Amino acid sequence: MSSLNPMKLLQMKAALDRFMQGHPKLQPFLDAVGQNALETGTVIEVLVTTAQGKRYSTNLRLSQQDMELVKEWKEWKENH
Repeated sequence: MSSLNPMKLLQMKAALDRFMQGHPKLQPFLDAVGQNALETGTVIEVLVTTAQGKRYSTNLRLSQQDMELVKEWKEWKENH
């Protein structure tokens, strides 16, 4: 596994901040899902539609192992 470059992390953080500013509905949606919907058995569906109308979709069902990752992410986010 490669090491993390602190400068690259700062660049990525700035890019993510710009992305979130450009899509103001996304953070409230993610917050609501994170607080109210993530539990073992929850199904997450993703649909992408290209400018030409082609659709790609998939879904996944959260496992207990997935929930352990979610818990770790939430703990990390609270501390950073």
